[in-house]
Amino acid sequence: MLTTEKPNISIVKSETSKLVESDPSDLIFGKDFTDHMAICEFRNGSWGPMSIVPYGDISMNPGTSTLHYGQSVFEGMKAYKDKGGRVRLFRPTENARRINISAQRLCMPEIPEEMFMTALTELIRLDAKWVPAKEGCSLYIRPFIFADEVFLGVKPSTKYKFMIICSPASNYYKGPVRVRVERQYSRAVEGGVGYAKAAGNYAAALYPSSLAAKEGYQQLIWTDSREHKYIEEAGTMNVMFVFGDVLVTPSVENETILAGITRDSVIHLAKDLGYKVEERKISVDELVEAHKAGQLNDAFGMGTAANITIIESIGVDGIDLSLPPVEQRTVSTKIAKTLSDIKYGNIKDPYGWIEEI
Repeated sequence: MLTTEKPNISIVKSETSKLVESDPSDLIFGKDFTDHMAICEFRNGSWGPMSIVPYGDISMNPGTSTLHYGQSVFEGMKAYKDKGGRVRLFRPTENARRINISAQRLCMPEIPEEMFMTALTELIRLDAKWVPAKEGCSLYIRPFIFADEVFLGVKPSTKYKFMIICSPASNYYKGPVRVRVERQYSRAVEGGVGYAKAAGNYAAALYPSSLAAKEGYQQLIWTDSREHKYIEEAGTMNVMFVFGDVLVTPSVENETILAGITRDSVIHLAKDLGYKVEERKISVDELVEAHKAGQLNDAFGMGTAANITIIESIGVDGIDLSLPPVEQRTVSTKIAKTLSDIKYGNIKDPYGWIEEI
């Protein structure tokens, strides 16, 4: 293995590549991983040197606190390859900012943005060949921080690890999805950690999601924990509806909803494309009434993994609200194409969202 030094980072290159074992025509989300990973340890009140090493297992003591008390946060982001073979990151500094918002809420040390970006760019540069050269595919990037102290007392850990791993992937969903409004279980509560990208948020969602899956739904639309009256987000995605010709999405001000980077991007794009956008409370009753009146013209989820995922039907209290066919969805399809074209370099990026590696 070859070890090199760069400012603030050491790199140990893998002697062989696993890329030949990966089938680019059959990419499964989160299954295969690239040749390298980034790692940094927090000890004695500060982050140590950053390293990039061959991807592999890590050793963990059974008493490691993250296994017992869940101090773990993560991000999801992607790298794309344009027609010229250049690798492009989409709004990476927003992920650096958001992981620190999550870390702060879980009483974890923030990772300096410069360290985050150095580790990210050097890792992607080293594993650039893993970025699929096909539209609709990308390199999914998972930065995460977890508690690393061996101690069973209930307190914030004094030791942490920051890591980044990568996985080539196609779309998370293979087509339009059926969703169901959840009226019993809650994803988040006011004053809780719903706005953080905390591992435990996803663990809490698994059981109700599995119940919905048995009924043929791919995702849940969560509602508020007080009354189960107002829509919040849709599992792995933020959610947006088109009432008439107005795009409406739940506000993130109450901190029970993750402030999605794709969500923010969609709002910017929609406004610049001439659509009216409202960020506000949306009741389930309003959704049902809009459908009855023939005014629910579109609905879609949006997220890093999900991209723009069209919702084909919404289950509400045992009744499925069917939405217009995909070919009639002029709003979501136009936004999805514009966003994709920016990511893959087919059109100019007017927002400064893209960072080339």
